[in-house]
Amino acid sequence: MTESGPSTAVTPAEGATTAPGMKWYVLRVASNKEEQVRDALVRKVKIEGLEARIGRILVPTLKEKRMKAGVLKIVERKLYPGYVFVEMACEEDGSVNEGVWFLIKETSGVGDFIGSDGKPTSMPEHEVVQMLAASQKAEEQPGLSGLNIKTGDQVKITDGAFESYEGQVESVDERRGMVSVVIAIFGRQTPVEVGYWQLEKVE
Repeated sequence: MTESGPSTAVTPAEGATTAPGMKWYVLRVASNKEEQVRDALVRKVKIEGLEARIGRILVPTLKEKRMKAGVLKIVERKLYPGYVFVEMACEEDGSVNEGVWFLIKETSGVGDFIGSDGKPTSMPEHEVVQMLAASQKAEEQPGLSGLNIKTGDQVKITDGAFESYEGQVESVDERRGMVSVVIAIFGRQTPVEVGYWQLEKVE
């Protein structure tokens, strides 16, 4: 893989989820250090001129309305605590470029990429779409408008303890961004509460 010049930032085409030649990877980080890691990496990428190898670095959050001392406040909650999402170009064999890996590993609070044999595993396209949608959603007002998830819908849980389970939406709490889904556990219909970002509709 050839290196582009330091000033050549790679950006995704309109409508695309990922920049050309790059994929999304999940980086484990210390709890409550997500924003610090992201900011440090963004700064280092610019200093080292690695924009051609590392694109966007995201920490998706969800805005929630909460009452504090009788006052309605909007607070941000991390959707994926302990993880930072990195858009990155790997080598042809799937490994991370040595300079890029050194830059990332030398950042305080960084653990390892999700993957095996020293090679990070890229995110499936449907997960990238969900993650980016959640990131864009954070810029909007809190609530579930536009998500088209309503009582009676058939959904599939895509993350968490009940991943891959399918069930029916029992109720939607727009204020908290939580959805109650009835799924079959050991043959019994059981309601579980999950975040809307952990669901996809089953058509």
